[in-house]
Amino acid sequence: MPLPSHKLPIGCKWVYKIKLKPDGTVKRFKARLVAKGSKHGVTLCQRKYALEILDGAGFLGAKPSRFLVEQNLSLTQTNGRLLNDLSSYRRLVGRLIYLTITRPNLVYAVHVLSQFMDKPRQPHLEAAHKVLRYIKQTHGQGILLPSTGSYPSHAFCDVDWARCADTRRSMIGYCILLGQAPISWKTKKQSTVSRSSAEAEYRFMATTCCEITWPKNILKDLRINHTQPVILFCDNQAAMHIASNLVFHERMKHIEIDCHLVHEKI
Repeated sequence: MPLPSHKLPIGCKWVYKIKLKPDGTVKRFKARLVAKGSKHGVTLCQRKYALEILDGAGFLGAKPSRFLVEQNLSLTQTNGRLLNDLSSYRRLVGRLIYLTITRPNLVYAVHVLSQFMDKPRQPHLEAAHKVLRYIKQTHGQGILLPSTGSYPSHAFCDVDWARCADTRRSMIGYCILLGQAPISWKTKKQSTVSRSSAEAEYRFMATTCCEITWPKNILKDLRINHTQPVILFCDNQAAMHIASNLVFHERMKHIEIDCHLVHEKI
């Protein structure tokens, strides 16, 4: 049943996430609003939860922002004053992570902020406040699952080469769409340091190829005919050239396995 103090619009319902303790009592209780009844499809939205985050941080009356982060923002582990209250920053970032369930556009910024949970500093908190102001501007956004359209899938992957100022590892991200509906997305820091942007892009192309495989297998299990190839978009010309022409030399031997994986999928 919906919460008695929140009247839902026509065509909407609550979806609950309940976690129980071993003795059967409720350990965690969270709700997410699922809007239905639209001719365009189903919209997943966490508007109420987004407003709760703003209220808890004291940003309900803050000035909204059209931009998620400052351009060319570079956060490090050492710059800035160490925060006195570490728990407030950790709690805020933890709540933002849960909000990314229906907000793929927040994933990159929240991932960057989550890297400083151990010793957050003043610039990290200011960047988190910038994210809150953006949420104030876009608190009603969510994911649209269209009711019409075909099943052709496509995916996007991109790499911010050597973005981490502390380790010089690259920031990577992908998004996979089934028709026009986003079904999988992720942002993370690469586990190794790439010596070139082409290497970073190509390694992540291999990772994205593996992620593309599982939705195709799910559709097959559901007996949905999906014979069209999945189109993978990449903006690095060198990486695309390697994928189409398996010519190896001493600078490419260390990523030869990834090359064969992507070429096999093609």
